[in-house]
Amino acid sequence: MLPKMMQRLAQPVLDAKPTRRRFLLGAAAAGTGLAVGFHLPGKRAAANSGVAPAAAGQPFAAYLTIGADGKVTILSSQFEMGQGAYNGIATLVAEELGADWDAIEVQGAAGNVKLYGNLAFGGAFQGTGGSTSMASSWERYRLAGAAAREMLIAAAAAEWKVKPEEIRIAKGILSHPSGKSSGFGPFAAKAATLPVPEKVALKAPKDWQFIGKSDLKRFDSARKANGTERYTIDVKLPGMLTAVMIHPPYFGAKVKSFDATAAKAVKGVVDVVSTPRGVAVVAQHMWAALKGRDAVTVTWDESGAEKRGSDAIIASYKDIAGKAPQAVARKDGDTEKAFASAAKVLEATYEFPYLAHAALEPLNAVARMNADGTLEIWGGHQFPDVYQAIAAGIAGTTPDKVHLHVMKSGGSFGRRAVFDADVIAEAVAVAKAIGFKAPVKVQWTRENDMQGGRYRPAYVHKVKAGLDKDGKLIAWADHIVGQSIMKGTAFEKGMVVGGVDPTSVEGANNLPYAIPNQTIGLTTTEVGVPILWWRSVGSTHTSYVGEAFLDEVAAAAGKDPVAFRQSMLEPTSRHAVTLKLAAEKAAWDQPLPAGRFRGVALAESFGTVVAEIAEISVDPRGGVKVERVVAAVDCGTAINPDQVKAQVEGGVGFGLGAIMDEAITLANGQVEQSNYDAYRPLRIDAMPKVEVHIVPSTNPPSGIGEPGVPPIGPAVANAIFKALGKRIHVLPLSKGLSA
Repeated sequence: MLPKMMQRLAQPVLDAKPTRRRFLLGAAAAGTGLAVGFHLPGKRAAANSGVAPAAAGQPFAAYLTIGADGKVTILSSQFEMGQGAYNGIATLVAEELGADWDAIEVQGAAGNVKLYGNLAFGGAFQGTGGSTSMASSWERYRLAGAAAREMLIAAAAAEWKVKPEEIRIAKGILSHPSGKSSGFGPFAAKAATLPVPEKVALKAPKDWQFIGKSDLKRFDSARKANGTERYTIDVKLPGMLTAVMIHPPYFGAKVKSFDATAAKAVKGVVDVVSTPRGVAVVAQHMWAALKGRDAVTVTWDESGAEKRGSDAIIASYKDIAGKAPQAVARKDGDTEKAFASAAKVLEATYEFPYLAHAALEPLNAVARMNADGTLEIWGGHQFPDVYQAIAAGIAGTTPDKVHLHVMKSGGSFGRRAVFDADVIAEAVAVAKAIGFKAPVKVQWTRENDMQGGRYRPAYVHKVKAGLDKDGKLIAWADHIVGQSIMKGTAFEKGMVVGGVDPTSVEGANNLPYAIPNQTIGLTTTEVGVPILWWRSVGSTHTSYVGEAFLDEVAAAAGKDPVAFRQSMLEPTSRHAVTLKLAAEKAAWDQPLPAGRFRGVALAESFGTVVAEIAEISVDPRGGVKVERVVAAVDCGTAINPDQVKAQVEGGVGFGLGAIMDEAITLANGQVEQSNYDAYRPLRIDAMPKVEVHIVPSTNPPSGIGEPGVPPIGPAVANAIFKALGKRIHVLPLSKGLSA
């Protein structure tokens, strides 16, 4: 997902005018409801400020509404894809508002970058990624809840003819010592007529009822458990048609011509149309569309196609890695001189394959043009401003006439945060191609999703370390070779500096260890395989190299892996404290039962520090099973501790599947994997027991959706060395184990 370094973006990536219509109508539709909002452009969350300013005058849009029935509806600036952003934001509002948790609902919001711009990105655009949802929401959604609380109190005080300071709110009830009490609903209309207070007091941590409480269950759990939660795949509109895509067999190929005669003869097929990204078969339902797709003959223009296999790509990367890097991301001291004086020098080359996101819900979107000229789009709008503008361009309208229905998504891991609007653009293009005569749902198949591009880039690292005669690490060099995610996008100008894409080197250029001489180099390659951020972005490969190779260095120095790391950390630093906690909880200093082995890794990503200790077993044939993972995490204030634990558990499972078995490989330019049979995310029987321990903190919240992923790979690899005496430099681990 998006890196925290996107804070450097200073200007909006789009000049689209924001639309307020949705939220003004939403407030009016509530009849006698209350709508509250603030404008905090480009501002990071304050650290427990206690009192913070609200916008003077009436809000121009709402972060929350309260209906006459007392229901509290929160409009979320952050996209929900299973990571719990809606739940976290609901917790912030409910805490300050004093709401009844059972009366809370959350909806996705879009269409006003001033209101919903991600503050962790400087407020320049709305987007969900980089594990920034809570950092961006921490202040403004608490302020919204606090403002609504004060407005309700003021309305009740006027009605009851009492002093506002005598009224209390708890569990959705306003009460006064006189015995007067009421739910929110009866005062919502009156409160809506009052000015937003210029200053509101935020609760002190000692008074929190929701924030930091582990017994607060997610408000949407029941719907997910009973199958009533709605995703884009569930959208059904009157007269809606379904379209499936035929994409080029090679990346970079284009449609030259196609014959749809046989396809149009299939019962239920309505049309077959060309789009900028392939051919769409439009039908009355999915089955007819699939049957029609199989009957289409397409001739492709392959003149611009990438036809190299992944082995050839990696071979070229290894050759490049042996040369001087194009750019330098970090340079401390005199690395070459330190290597020349080192008593011992170690070198290794690491190889990482392309990876798919493989989310459970394949990509999809629904587009409908209305009689009044407004265009509605249902989808996983992870970059809504971008999608709104691109959709408007395709449809020949203006962004203010594009209304986005922000749907929950069955996973993303970065896949729905795309620069070209991807399936959103396809849905609008297909609807336009049939004259907007009906709503159109473009639904990708699993094979479309697996072979349709946007992968974690493949990388090669050539790394070198030098030890002095006392076993101290005095020199470190890492040459990283791979594609740039940012290059050629709207973010390139603001992000790529001196030839360095921060998403390629994050996790490598900010190692927490005191190494006096370091050089982190980067060579960016040109390959025709479409790439994208993938859960934890650069740290997916840099942390593996850093922590696995550091274990090799510790062994060469004759040092315990935990003690070796601690010797290079400030004792009171977040990294040292987190590592110490993990080691204590895993009983690192105690012997393991026979047949068990463990390894450790430490990584910082998205402002969060995570240490993981993996415990493995090995069967008689050399098969490895991860039995237990002990994780310690410093993520600042844990808004929902149970959710923090869930995200780390999920990150361990997600990262473990990738590190053990996953790889996207190309044969002559074509992706060989098409479904979960060949591309293998972690199976449930391989999921280890995970224990998560949260470092107590009063700092503002940092990321948690991704930081659990980076340490698991090197922790397992380091345990494998303990078990088998084998260092694995070629990923996935299954490939390295069989080599």
